[in-house]
Amino acid sequence: MAIEAWFMDESKEDQRLPHRRNPNEPVSLEHLAELGVLYWHLNPKDYENDEELKKIREARGYNYMDLLDLCPEKVANYEEKLRNFYTEHIHADEEIRYCLEGSGYFDVRDKDDRWIRIWIKGGDLIIYCLLESIIGSLLTPATMSS
Repeated sequence: MAIEAWFMDESKEDQRLPHRRNPNEPVSLEHLAELGVLYWHLNPKDYENDEELKKIREARGYNYMDLLDLCPEKVANYEEKLRNFYTEHIHADEEIRYCLEGSGYFDVRDKDDRWIRIWIKGGDLIIYCLLESIIGSLLTPATMSS
């Protein structure tokens, strides 16, 4: 199972909606890789003992991990926190995102200044790598009906 990615529409509607163009314009894993976005699908039920995750972490020199449970019941000032996620920001280093359950969108700009929405679900791991250009990104929890 692979992630889905597509070029976003220009709508200003709720950020938690899919924002697919009509007709939909999918983005391939190959195109994402050209932008420096790498993808793996792992076992989210056993992430603490996952050998493939350990190999990825070792190969890339990752030694820190934190968990964010992003839901209104567990995050104080949830709506305010969401507004922070909707603000474009630049990554100076690689960023790794691993979804253990639920789903969310990561939005990245391509080299032609078009926004691409990446829908990650449980088990999906993406890494933003910096290549020649800097990638702006946004995080958005997906609606339950996405």
